[in-house]
Amino acid sequence: LPLSLSLPPSHSLSLSPPPYVSAYFKLVLLGLIICVSLVGNLLVSLLVLRDRTLHKAPYFFLLDLCLADAVRSAACFPFVLVSVRNSSAWTYSALSCKVVAFMAVLFCFHAAFMLFCVAVTRYLAIAHHRFYAKRMTIWTCAAIICMVWTLAVAMAFPPVFDVGTYKFIRDEDQCIFEHRYLKTNDTLGFMLMLAVVVLATHGFYAKLLLFEYRHRKMKPVQLVPAISQNWTFHGPGATGQAAANWIAGFGRGPMPPTLLGIRQNLHNQHRRLLGMEEVRSERRLGRMFYTITLLFLILWAPYIVACFWRVFVKSCTIPHRYLSITVWMSFAQAGVNPIFCLLLNEDLRKVLRAHLPTYWRTKQHLPQDEAYCIM
Repeated sequence: LPLSLSLPPSHSLSLSPPPYVSAYFKLVLLGLIICVSLVGNLLVSLLVLRDRTLHKAPYFFLLDLCLADAVRSAACFPFVLVSVRNSSAWTYSALSCKVVAFMAVLFCFHAAFMLFCVAVTRYLAIAHHRFYAKRMTIWTCAAIICMVWTLAVAMAFPPVFDVGTYKFIRDEDQCIFEHRYLKTNDTLGFMLMLAVVVLATHGFYAKLLLFEYRHRKMKPVQLVPAISQNWTFHGPGATGQAAANWIAGFGRGPMPPTLLGIRQNLHNQHRRLLGMEEVRSERRLGRMFYTITLLFLILWAPYIVACFWRVFVKSCTIPHRYLSITVWMSFAQAGVNPIFCLLLNEDLRKVLRAHLPTYWRTKQHLPQDEAYCIM
């Protein structure tokens, strides 16, 4: 008789790894994200603070982003580690869950609003450089940063009073906004605001790209020559030397009309043209910040899609593996920014090499044979 082998249900084959393997992988991955985020963001922040050449508007915004990601990694991610270790369970009070969820949503909206403001300033730096150079002072940067944090708090604070709900989501191993069907929760407004801000940010970068495409071949500057009357130059191209010539006795006749030219020169001293080196520097900064913005979209988009899925589909069931991957992708966003900043920004790399220990710099400049001898 043919023998038929049958396994009990407990021994049936399954493609999913055992729970302890999945938990171990999550712990290792999140621990790596925390370490990379803290080291990288604090390193970039220290470089910006210590070097005066980086005390500019774009680097002030980068400093704010790095510090926010470092605080997020230090304040929110350890609770996720504890929940994963305790088999996806929250072992603290409900109030502490609301606080952690508030901080997680706060940092998400803060990054979105800050990247939007950076996109606007990048467009102004290229398209309206005179206005940008005159108005973008340290106080303007401080006002923009305060405005961004105020908007982020305004978006994250209402669920604390149960406008929407902050609670522990077991499938995500974190305390976060509970996204439910749109007729039973207020989550749709929050998600639409985040989506609009992200799309508007990319819209400004598209507008900047279109501006650079249209102005890729610009006419050269036309210099207007000055009018000469007995070595007393005046007119639109005068530099003010005419008055000095007349006072020194080199001119004859009435006083030349050069004071108007002097006043015009003093009035327009801040209205300078954007040099080619400055254009290249602004473009490099634009590429770096757009890379950060694109990474934010790539790493948060799958989770945002899952949230909209819950909002518009009643009684939906999202695959646990997909949800876990999207959540850990959103965690990884806190650690990738400093890596790409150092890879794409030459100024940051120069400052980093300048602040390396003296022994390391000396070792790099030694010939290969001498370096081996030292080692």
